[in-house]
Amino acid sequence: MDKILVQGGHRLVGTVQVSGAKNAALPILASALLCDGPNTFTNVPILRDIQSTLQLLSHLGARCDMQGHTVQVDAGGLNTHEAPYDLVRKMRASILVLGPLVARLKKARVSLPGGCAIGARPINLHLRGLELLGAQIDLSHGYVEASCERLRGAEIYFDMVTVTGTENIMMAAVLAEGRTVLRNAACEPEVTALADVLNKMGARIQGAGTPEIVIQGVEQLHPISAAIISDRIEAGTLMTAAALTQGDVIVQGAEPENLEAVIHKLRLAGTQVDVNGNQIRVQGQRPIHSVDVKTLPYPGFPTDMQAQFMVLMTVARGSCLISETIFENRFIHVSELQRMGADIAVTGNSALIKGVARLSGAPVMASDLRASACLILAGLVADNTTEVNRVYHLDRGYEALEVKFQQLGAAIRRAKA
Repeated sequence: MDKILVQGGHRLVGTVQVSGAKNAALPILASALLCDGPNTFTNVPILRDIQSTLQLLSHLGARCDMQGHTVQVDAGGLNTHEAPYDLVRKMRASILVLGPLVARLKKARVSLPGGCAIGARPINLHLRGLELLGAQIDLSHGYVEASCERLRGAEIYFDMVTVTGTENIMMAAVLAEGRTVLRNAACEPEVTALADVLNKMGARIQGAGTPEIVIQGVEQLHPISAAIISDRIEAGTLMTAAALTQGDVIVQGAEPENLEAVIHKLRLAGTQVDVNGNQIRVQGQRPIHSVDVKTLPYPGFPTDMQAQFMVLMTVARGSCLISETIFENRFIHVSELQRMGADIAVTGNSALIKGVARLSGAPVMASDLRASACLILAGLVADNTTEVNRVYHLDRGYEALEVKFQQLGAAIRRAKA
């Protein structure tokens, strides 16, 4: 098992390229199950979650090939409708094969998923949506079993905003008979990216990126080539690191329109952020100002940036309140930041942060994907050395993050634990 060692006190300077978005790539790879023939996807990040997804698709009978950042998936030879526990338990996003399998094969048996320990993320909204489309659903022995004669369009209202739920039902509905309307749908850029790919395949989807998505079912889809959008969370993480270290960093390949909430909060914190096309230049300034943050569904401030922004606030002037409204267990990283000298008090779903003069390096433990990045960021400005353990979480969602920080001048390296 690896760990990452960070020697603090180095200013980040230079240009860095953002990788493709994991949270866009995973549903798009699953969408290849909806048609015969080779789909080619470029700008795919090289991550553990991508490898897990390709293993799952291969188990289902798809032919998968990954060369660098290009992936080809041909689902013409699907030979099973079961996604077993051993493959699904590693990653919650595995549930995204449920909708495509039911739509394409009229049946699916998918293990209930695993993933990061950041709170309950029930799939009841996925199952209710499939039931409204006409699927029979049974939960037994840790598996979801779904079957249908043919899915039929329906009006579906999500009781709460769900990104993977929106994606799963959208993929199922593209091959359903008739018209489907999704209300209170997720508006995230990754949902829009999936809809764009599906439309390119021949689907008829309107309204993606808004709370109401209308899908007119079609008889079949065809294979395509498409590029994965850039990772807005990786971009936000790199931008926050630049702000934190008083750096001067150009983040290349970003999509600034997907980062407006993060850019707004960084500017309120006193950071200079300049946007030029797909480049974002971030210049950290002192003092850092305290800024209140409340995580919300897109276009609000992303929950996946909460931990990283909290690090910036630990060394800001004054006090601020960070409220987490998406996941109930997403302050697990707080205790590790406290070990590094941060002044944070958690009450319910809110954290009161009082800025301190400096953080101190310490051995810390990553509890989930974004907490891993958060602790590395803390190490960038801490005295002495910070040792971040259990970084296998990091490898699920960030492509070579420590290498990118090295390129910007950070004293950071990976080692065996």
